[in-house]
Amino acid sequence: MSSSRGKPPNRSEAELHQLQRSGDLQVLPAAEFREQVRSKGLEAAFRSTHVVVASEACLTHQATLILHLGPSDPPIRVRQFRLGSAEGSGGHGNTDLVVPINQGGATALGDLLAGRALPLVLSGNPSRQQPRLELETELRLDQIDGGRLLLHRGINENGVVAFSSREGITPTPWGPVLGPWGSGLVSSPGPGSIGLSMPGLQQLGLGSPVMVAGAIGWVSGAGSGHQPNPKRSALGHALSPGACCAVDVNLHDLQPQWLRATRLPDGSTGLMVAMAAPVLLLTLQQAEQLAVNPDELEVPLIDYGVPRRVRPSPTSVSYGELSKGSIRWGEQQLLVAPAHSPRLAAEIAECLSHQLRSGAFPLRLPFAALPERSSPRGLNERP
Repeated sequence: MSSSRGKPPNRSEAELHQLQRSGDLQVLPAAEFREQVRSKGLEAAFRSTHVVVASEACLTHQATLILHLGPSDPPIRVRQFRLGSAEGSGGHGNTDLVVPINQGGATALGDLLAGRALPLVLSGNPSRQQPRLELETELRLDQIDGGRLLLHRGINENGVVAFSSREGITPTPWGPVLGPWGSGLVSSPGPGSIGLSMPGLQQLGLGSPVMVAGAIGWVSGAGSGHQPNPKRSALGHALSPGACCAVDVNLHDLQPQWLRATRLPDGSTGLMVAMAAPVLLLTLQQAEQLAVNPDELEVPLIDYGVPRRVRPSPTSVSYGELSKGSIRWGEQQLLVAPAHSPRLAAEIAECLSHQLRSGAFPLRLPFAALPERSSPRGLNERP
């Protein structure tokens, strides 16, 4: 432990492990920790709390369900399939199914976790070793040898407010919005979310445990759209979508009460996933970042009425403003609604808090940090 005069000493990961083993680990959800800071002061709240639980329940389309099935007789090498209303292609193994969440996979996942049998139609790519052309059957969760849910954009530092400057209804990744400037959707919960509780996702990296729908998932690396160097506030919080990580979780461990399948007007499907992560309070600065006021955290407005690679962003607003249900910019007034679930986020935060105190959930800093290199690159036509 190290300390400067008058300030609480820093903590180490090993100290928190010992406190967890002895049953003395003090854990609070992010909302309760912010209340402790308001009532007792920052240093007192830091001294009495060892871990803060950040949580969110956000809608995603960037996910894939991987199902590992057993062999058929005669064998088949899957080329394409239909599982319930979901369609997809074969994977690396002969009977591995790659089910995109946005192509019916969200609905299929919900049905499987609910114990329903889904019709399965397979078409094969025949060879001498796998001569079968077609197979029709039914599939239940207990018939699946193994499966994983891959969240390609599992945790992101910040979100956006999606709106449209165009007349009529405009689709967005979080649902339709009415334009011009009629309604908007907020993709991130803001204060207390995982991304805005640890700037730069500094405590997430290869091998970091994350609670995903009641199961222990693992960060597998940088996620889709990883932007580690966005504009940041004085305390380091991203002022737009920033660092992002991918998360992998075992299918059979998922608990359906923390998942919601959605269907958008364009026919695509999405998945709302409740997630939570521990934030180890090792320094007073980390406590200060967690206690930031919603008025100090900004999120950009993005115009989805303009179909360009870089969409217009006329301004940014604070999460404090968004909590009022409407925002004003010049002569425009925009009604806003959350594209996430505060209730599910609060419930999974309580679940993780209990598991951390009991020692059922591991405390672990990452084996390797997320890369500093950004992942998105624009696609340009060949000159």
